Amino acid sequence: MTIQLFIFMLVNGLSHGMLLFIIASGLTLVFGVLRVINFAHGSLYMIGAFLAYSLSTLLTTGTLQSFLLSLLLVPPAVALVGFVLEVLLFRRVYREEHLLQLLLTYALVLILDDVVRVIWGGDPRNVARPEIFAGSVDLFGMALPTYNVFVLLVGPVIALGMWLLLYRTRSGNLIRAAVWYPETLGALGVNVSWVMTSTFMLGCWLAGVGGVLMASLANIDLGIGMEKIIESFAVVVIGGLGSIGGALLGSLIIGVGITVLQLPFGRWALVFPYAVMALVLILRPWGLFGKPER
Repeated sequence: MTIQLFIFMLVNGLSHGMLLFIIASGLTLVFGVLRVINFAHGSLYMIGAFLAYSLSTLLTTGTLQSFLLSLLLVPPAVALVGFVLEVLLFRRVYREEHLLQLLLTYALVLILDDVVRVIWGGDPRNVARPEIFAGSVDLFGMALPTYNVFVLLVGPVIALGMWLLLYRTRSGNLIRAAVWYPETLGALGVNVSWVMTSTFMLGCWLAGVGGVLMASLANIDLGIGMEKIIESFAVVVIGGLGSIGGALLGSLIIGVGITVLQLPFGRWALVFPYAVMALVLILRPWGLFGKPER
């Protein structure tokens, strides 16, 4: 393997990992605060991708304006869907067993998949990349897709924004306090239900961002939600339940690992995330950045 080919695969792997992080960070945030295993998170990501497609068909597809408008409008729309789901369904199962949560969210997956099929049909869709990202960037003699490099740069921005929100704002302090001391927060006059609802909406917003970015990266079809939620669960287990830093590390491990291993092993590289997940569960069941339950 030449150094140029390795760099090409590394950049693609990192961009894949960063996209996965954006999605998985929403999943791990929801679990960390609400203790809900949201299997429907991938369906919300899929809805974000299809909404980006619809918006691109209404506007001039392939322009920077339509792409930025999608980034501006689609994630809040997905967050609004999350608001409805949280108020009507999720807040009723916060204190229930994880099996019941899984059954509820899996039923949501089936319902949302059917809704998407009715609205958009079953055929694959695609969104043209913004013309500003349609070319390539030269790095060490390799032509790297500009859009992949852009996605690679968005991930750290999201990670920094999440860190600043959770550790440098009053809202972040409330979110972290709600994990361990919800009764105390309620006694202090804090609307704990709204803290949990807004946290769930933030997780859905991240799923929407991932959907918009993915829409110009690959074809959109009904299977993308299930594919990404399985990878995201692997990320959460590897990094540690509720750990944003762990989600970042787990996403990079999976993204780079799959991409680099595809050349020598082909489709067998898809086994890599689950092999790593099994190894982590054996050696460190609470994840790389997680903490053991007391």
